Amino acid sequence: MGFGRAMAAVSGFVGGSVLAGLVVGVGVTPAVALAGFGTSSAIDAFSSLPEYIEVGELPSRNEVWAYRGGKPVHLADVFDRNREQLPYDRISDTLKHAAVDGEDKRFWHHGGVDATSLVRSVVSVAAKQGKGGSGGSTLTMQLVRNIKIEQASQLPAAEAEAAVAEATARTPQRKLEEIKLAIGLAKRYSKEEILTAYLNIAYFGDQTYGVQAAAQRYYGKDATDLSPAEAASLVAIVQWPERRDLSTPAHHRDNQARRDVILRAMHEQGHLSGRDLRTALASEPAEYVHLTAPQQGCASVVDGAQYFCEHAVQVARSLPQLGATQAERDEAWRTGGYRVQTTLDLDRNAQQKALLDRYDPAAEPALALGATFDSVEASTGRVLTMAQNTAYDRSAAAPRGSSSLNYAVDEASGDATGFQPGSTYKVFTLLAWLEAGRSPDTVVDGTRHEQRTWTQCGQTIDEPWNPRNDSPGQTGPYSVRAATAQSVNGAYVSMAAQLDLCDVRDVAERLGVHLATGGWVGANPAAILGTENIAPLTMASAYTAIANGGVRCDPVVVDEVVDRTGKDLGGQPETCRQVLSPVVAATAFEVMQGAFRGGTATGGQTADGMTLFGKTGTTDVADQVWLVGGTSRVVTAYWQGNTDGGKTNLRYVGNGQGGTYAGARASVWKQAQEAVNAAYPAG
Repeated sequence: MGFGRAMAAVSGFVGGSVLAGLVVGVGVTPAVALAGFGTSSAIDAFSSLPEYIEVGELPSRNEVWAYRGGKPVHLADVFDRNREQLPYDRISDTLKHAAVDGEDKRFWHHGGVDATSLVRSVVSVAAKQGKGGSGGSTLTMQLVRNIKIEQASQLPAAEAEAAVAEATARTPQRKLEEIKLAIGLAKRYSKEEILTAYLNIAYFGDQTYGVQAAAQRYYGKDATDLSPAEAASLVAIVQWPERRDLSTPAHHRDNQARRDVILRAMHEQGHLSGRDLRTALASEPAEYVHLTAPQQGCASVVDGAQYFCEHAVQVARSLPQLGATQAERDEAWRTGGYRVQTTLDLDRNAQQKALLDRYDPAAEPALALGATFDSVEASTGRVLTMAQNTAYDRSAAAPRGSSSLNYAVDEASGDATGFQPGSTYKVFTLLAWLEAGRSPDTVVDGTRHEQRTWTQCGQTIDEPWNPRNDSPGQTGPYSVRAATAQSVNGAYVSMAAQLDLCDVRDVAERLGVHLATGGWVGANPAAILGTENIAPLTMASAYTAIANGGVRCDPVVVDEVVDRTGKDLGGQPETCRQVLSPVVAATAFEVMQGAFRGGTATGGQTADGMTLFGKTGTTDVADQVWLVGGTSRVVTAYWQGNTDGGKTNLRYVGNGQGGTYAGARASVWKQAQEAVNAAYPAG
């Protein structure tokens, strides 16, 4: 088709005046291009189109990090877009040459639009009535299109599909807008900035965006050092990712055909020697493609760390450093580019997960068995471990032994509703007793008896209660010290009857204790023996106040957040408060050592000889079993129990290791704490 006939065809499709504005805007010689067209109206039409578009912040993946061997290690990527942006100087020169030589060889010289290629493209589109045609888009125009696709995809789902279709429509109107916006981009940004933005935004198939993510996905390496064949194969994808991405060998042939065109273009432009060209052309994609699955989401992390990861991400997304409102924080997280350094000690977490898998198998046929270990650093509140016996699975058809529920945390954070802590809750009566100026050597009646009257918030109430002791032999007088070591219910009923139940409740609240479903614990007689559902992490955190001289720090799972510019935004604030007097804390710490010295945690003393304090807890029918304790440096909560409301007694179910679940409690906790003590020795 001659130029005049071509222009006539275009004129009939888009209108002469619009085409005139188009060619004037891109600098095609007016004497040739505008023959027969109304120049003034053409320029008006072209000028009415939007002129500028911002490159903006591209959605990128957020990285979650943990510690291994005391050093930060990558744990997972969490993203709406699998993208990691690279600056210009970190992108392989070979890759830059492949993109320019293969897609837009006059990139460094034109003003965003290549007039020669463009006219050919518009003619082609018009001839096919907007249903096809050749490309002709420069890298700058392709960047415009990708920005518009990115903007469209960020709209609500109901609007996004139509907006993406509009952004990708092969029509002269869409091409006109790309031209105008490309010219605007070329005025506002340098060539290096445009090329960098293009390589970071382009879609490379298989839910992979940008050259860095693409190089990691298809080659298992960074985009900083690619061979000519690797670079050309990546660029080959962008025109037709559905057929040319490297996610399957079925695409290799189509990719290689386009790759070879790009390689020859690189040679023609002087960016590839003849020898290197021959070597690259002789290679097969199968020789250099090494598919590497992205560690997307917390489900992909090392076994046992998934529950902590999910919780840490939830916390990170709510940090005030990300925005003034939750809506702003959600948008900031979606835009991404954050590096979140968590507090998780992968070594200790793995050791605890292995213990749970051995001694608390989630597939136990006799009951729906759950179990967790949660270790918390007393002086900081840093959560070091959050191990759980179940396999992490969010699917609706999760098999037995799998769950998405995080048993360690509150319902709002992990969907679990907590568990009765049993006698581990007695510590709050002990603390109230000591705060009232009473001695741990005071003798009280430990025999089972009915207690009718109580003091509740300064008022006398009549509420008969007669809980049984764990053993029929627990009768007669006990010192508070001995009653704590032996966990004598009758003695604690006697103690609570001499206190105000609201004081016991208030001590618990000061130490951060609350219901797993939300709200505060009650001030009723039964509550003193741990009848309300509380999360294991909450109990571990409460005990840290005793270990830390009366100072309790809120649990922390995020040490640091760094944004995409490298700016340190800080982490979760360490909120520490003096909730007990140092004397009360020290006395409680000393009294609670009795559990490991002939008390209910006998067998739990670690071989390292470190001073341990703690308390066991067992519900009435032993459907929930606990041991919470540790050193002055780290507290570990170990919980086992029925997770489906069942009442299977863990004292009578064998664990497959020569004992019962309840009977092995101290021994299993000991193994976990020994590993913790080795890494975090108490001073």
